[in-house]
Amino acid sequence: MTTDTAGQRPTLESDYPLKEEQIQDFRENGHVYLPGVASKDEVEYYRRAINDAAEKHGQVIDIPMEERNTYNKAFLQHTNLWPHNEEVRAFVLSRRFGKIAAELLGVDGVRIYHDQALFKEPGGGHTPWHQDQFYWPIDTDNTVTMWMPLVDITEDMGMLTFASRSHIDGYLGDMPISDESDAEFNRFIKEKGMSIQRQKTMNAGDATWHYGWNLHSAPGNDSDKMREVMTVIYIADGCRVTEPRNENQKSDLESWMPGLKPGDLVASDLNPCPYKA
Repeated sequence: MTTDTAGQRPTLESDYPLKEEQIQDFRENGHVYLPGVASKDEVEYYRRAINDAAEKHGQVIDIPMEERNTYNKAFLQHTNLWPHNEEVRAFVLSRRFGKIAAELLGVDGVRIYHDQALFKEPGGGHTPWHQDQFYWPIDTDNTVTMWMPLVDITEDMGMLTFASRSHIDGYLGDMPISDESDAEFNRFIKEKGMSIQRQKTMNAGDATWHYGWNLHSAPGNDSDKMREVMTVIYIADGCRVTEPRNENQKSDLESWMPGLKPGDLVASDLNPCPYKA
């Protein structure tokens, strides 16, 4: 682990040595597990900052679990924390993570779409099957999400689960994350005979990476511990805004690409470039 000039903050600037077979696995299956993307000490440092930012700027649901809908049972969603906290900014905009994203996608550079801390509470419900990119009004399929636990997690805490090769079919319909998407995509996965994969355990600092069109879900959290996960969405540098095809995409355009319109390069102040070859 290297630190900045003050000797405090881990820099996350060093390279993670990706293997060619890991890149091919990602492109063929639509997802890949990479161990030790960040060290235990690095994660513990940034975990404190992410938790602090989530407490100050994140989502609060003052409704008992049994009275929530499926979406709000699935997780507490703390979105785009990096503009609010310099430590979180250093994590989200780190060169190491950005370089991994670019190498997996096979592009020269990537930009941030947004980050999300996804905290699944003890007793939290399942996350329905869905496609992330349904929400994104952009003109590229070169998108990838890093999903990194900030604490050691086990399968029963809500491990991210993938339908391998589901990204190949691209857009599968107007399906926001819901009971309906869960039922429809479950049916699709079974009809196609897709392989379902997830890790049994992940250490803090391990990460999975998945394409924006990859179908994924997660079981509920049956443990007595919070499942703390930080995610960062990367998109290929040079992509452009498209005409929003639904209300969710209209909201995303306003929230994560402020001031941009269809045809513009995705390069607002909220879309910095953490890595360019």
